[in-house]
Amino acid sequence: MRNPESPRLLGVYRRAVPDRVRRAVVAQVDADVRRRVKLRIASGTAAAERLRRNRLARRYAALTAGPDRAVISVGREPKVALIAEGITPLRARRANLEAVLGALAAAGVAHFCVPGKSDTSSAVAVREEDRAAVLAALAAACAREPGYATPVGGNGPVSRPSQPGFAAGTWHRLRTAAVVRLTWYRADPTHQLKLGDAYGCDVEFWREEDGELTAPRPGRVTAVLPPQGRLVDAPECCFTDFTDVRPGARTVPDGAPLVPARAETAVVRTDQVTFPVDVVYTWVDGSDPEWLRRRAEYAGEAYHAEAANAARYLSRDELRYSLRSLHLYAPWVRTVFLVTDDQTPSWLDTTVPGLRVVSHKEIFRSPEVLPTFNSHAIESQLHHIDGLSEHFLYLNDDVMLSREVTPGDFFHASGLTKFFPSPALVPVGERSLDDPPVAAAGKNNRRLIEQRYGSVLVQKMKHMPHPLRRSVLAEIETEFAAEYRRTEANRFRSVDDISIASSLHHYYAFHTGRAVPSTDLPYAYLDLTHPWTETRLGRLLAQRDRAVFCVNDTVSTEQDAGGQKDLITPFLEAYFPVPSPYEKR
Repeated sequence: MRNPESPRLLGVYRRAVPDRVRRAVVAQVDADVRRRVKLRIASGTAAAERLRRNRLARRYAALTAGPDRAVISVGREPKVALIAEGITPLRARRANLEAVLGALAAAGVAHFCVPGKSDTSSAVAVREEDRAAVLAALAAACAREPGYATPVGGNGPVSRPSQPGFAAGTWHRLRTAAVVRLTWYRADPTHQLKLGDAYGCDVEFWREEDGELTAPRPGRVTAVLPPQGRLVDAPECCFTDFTDVRPGARTVPDGAPLVPARAETAVVRTDQVTFPVDVVYTWVDGSDPEWLRRRAEYAGEAYHAEAANAARYLSRDELRYSLRSLHLYAPWVRTVFLVTDDQTPSWLDTTVPGLRVVSHKEIFRSPEVLPTFNSHAIESQLHHIDGLSEHFLYLNDDVMLSREVTPGDFFHASGLTKFFPSPALVPVGERSLDDPPVAAAGKNNRRLIEQRYGSVLVQKMKHMPHPLRRSVLAEIETEFAAEYRRTEANRFRSVDDISIASSLHHYYAFHTGRAVPSTDLPYAYLDLTHPWTETRLGRLLAQRDRAVFCVNDTVSTEQDAGGQKDLITPFLEAYFPVPSPYEKR
């Protein structure tokens, strides 16, 4: 592998070289020399990591042998991982919790789950006086299947490397820890998706003091309980919002556990989103000959070169990976609706539960405006989808979730939606035929909001999932009927368009008390035409520190697609190696 910006080598290089040193290198050394330096450092460090992995495999041969085991590198540390097809963060969280609950139950130790402050890790309470029995049970569980343990301070992220729970010395070091996190590392067969201590199970040692059972750290519901209380079987949603179990649901999905809990904490909190949330995508196969023929037939209606630019319709298989990201990082989504011009990706399994392909013909109330090649027009019709939930997320197929999110990242429990303003600004001045379509639509939105509410919108929106409400979209259709009808009827993006789903909804809902701005989700926008995009892709894969990213461009041609796909597909395959249920087997 000779590409120094490849995900694996770049990740190794960034772990091996401190930030300040890398900045100094960039400032003083030209690009070719930097490439050679990266290759040398990354290759040498990778060899050292292989040596550490081999040493661990030899030392614990009995625990590492078998097709379901592998020694992987997590950071710079070798870890024994359990290998499984279809592993996801939710399954890893559940499996770690179930391993701890099973060990405690087998040892006859009293325990109950508690709502911790993390959505990805779980927490189980035991009594301090049972410490010896608890540690012995956990050590035995880690010896049966290679598990790891580390002390946890407070509710922050784990700050110390986890130690092998199958080594006796580890438990001696944990003999006084108030909270211990147990983790069984898991990976997919490619070893590219590695799920570690973020999904571990914390064992909290509660003390009885002054007639109360007291937790070693604050919880999400309480830090004290009566010494005795009623135990109930509680659903997962009492402890995390990162789940496919809806609060208040009468049944739980297959695979979702019921766990022991104190009745006082098995509650639906006021800050929890209890309503269903769907996802809507719009998608087009820009290489379909019949679709291309129709587009060419009407292409003269486009007022601006960008309105009919091929980049708007190029497919680099982004939808496949966006759906994978949804499967990995948003298990709470109820139904996915894919809105198309009677097109379906060849790899998509349209029979799978929870997915529905929707034709433009089903949602456009005026069939004479079809076919349309105007995303503004298509987005104006989303609230007409039959069966769509009141609250839903609208995604373009080039938007990916890149870590776990919960419904609360997009909606308040009261039903208010969130929106994500961009640093990019809507150009000042009146719209004109010289404006690109996105600028013209932004100016039209600005005029409507200023006329109605007397305030001037200045910011565009980030290329994020757009939290929307059907009722708000229906109001916009009525309140701004003339502008809505013009947008609906424009086959290509027009100077008259309003951009409803991606902008006007948010500002209208904000001014009517139904939306609030948010900056909570870290985000990256990756322009495929930028010369540093390959470097940024490698950095994003190595750090995985964004919640959402968008891979986009608006100026490419069909001839550019091949090279861009060669760049983006290996990155997406490495970031999302686990096929989603929506893909044909």
